[in-house]
Amino acid sequence: MKKTALLLVAPALGIGLVALSAAPAMAAHAEGSYSATLDEINSSGASGEVWIDVEGSEATVTLNASGLAAEFDGAPYPHVQHIHIGAQGVCPDMSADENGDGIISTTEGGPAYGEIGTTLSMGDADKSPAAGVDLMVAPSGDTISYEETFELDQATQDALAEGTAVVVVHGLDPATQPEGAMEPSDLVPELPLAATSPALCGALAMAPAGGVDTGVVTEDGANGAQLGFVAAGATLAAMLAAGVYVARRRTVRDN
Repeated sequence: MKKTALLLVAPALGIGLVALSAAPAMAAHAEGSYSATLDEINSSGASGEVWIDVEGSEATVTLNASGLAAEFDGAPYPHVQHIHIGAQGVCPDMSADENGDGIISTTEGGPAYGEIGTTLSMGDADKSPAAGVDLMVAPSGDTISYEETFELDQATQDALAEGTAVVVVHGLDPATQPEGAMEPSDLVPELPLAATSPALCGALAMAPAGGVDTGVVTEDGANGAQLGFVAAGATLAAMLAAGVYVARRRTVRDN
């Protein structure tokens, strides 16, 4: 298989390491409002907030973030984002860096925040764990203004009700990270570790009665997610740029 083709399919292959293994469970009632402050991980320099309003099985997710990695090789940097479930329901600290490379990888953070329950993808794109590392449906750039309403799967509803749901936004700027950031990703080895490692994390908690103010202002029915499609359209370029990086890296090694 040619390297270019491999890069296009690699994200789909890599999801096997982070996808949730579904198991029968008692249904929990998750109706209500949940929120979290998104704090930086891996000294990303980013910050943000997320709100989730659940009514029946339908959820409206609003996520605002800034200070994220802006570009990768001249293209908008794609940031996959998820609701993680099934673990401790907390964000990891640097003690999670088991191999001592200075970066908490996605799998190293797993015992704290768990597997992917829901992918916070753009528009009508797949919201399941299968889309977890699909760069083409992720928001991109240094600022995220995301608002989507969709059917929330039962496993994620259970985690919200149990207090173990955590929102994680991935994607670090390699230039601001230790040398380990240039090593192969633990999820998609064809990409650098920085591309898939967590940048923001927040443990979701039930908001006070009456919900929370999302701070999102709409105009003529438009919302942040619709505006974000402009950035999402450039994520394929970011994937191809990643291929340039890998090709260059392999060329240097071969020489």
